Amino acid sequence: MSDEIKKEDKASSLQVAKAVFAAFTGIRKKSDHEADFARLKPVQVIIGGLIGGALFVLSVFFLVRIVTS
Repeated sequence: MSDEIKKEDKASSLQVAKAVFAAFTGIRKKSDHEADFARLKPVQVIIGGLIGGALFVLSVFFLVRIVTS
């Protein structure tokens, strides 16, 4: 992989999901952060964060329902 990421490269949904998951967990390499910063658009990160947050809340909700029933 080259050191420079072109601005024209579009991020895939998987790359957005990986970036959001890394942000949620706080585990991240500096090189990955820089690559994501060059590739991802703020709108992609916001939408990915909202979807990731909703999935987290729903999974906790269903886990609690399963444990308490």
